[in-house]
Amino acid sequence: MRSTDYLVAGMTCSHCVGSVTEELESIDGVETVRVDLNAGGTSTVTVSSAAPLDADAVRAAIDEAGYSLVTA
Repeated sequence: MRSTDYLVAGMTCSHCVGSVTEELESIDGVETVRVDLNAGGTSTVTVSSAAPLDADAVRAAIDEAGYSLVTA
């Protein structure tokens, strides 16, 4: 199992957490999603998967939920 942290901007409440979690869980290989909500700031989303995830799929899932993946 591998865990990867992603920074997500724009999340403000538990509904936001649910939307992002649902979209990420739809990606093949995702086992669990945990969100450390920083309302109005940048939240940390930890995704556990059996194998590395496609970065474009993760970005697309977060975009579909209505939020933005923060890149360095």
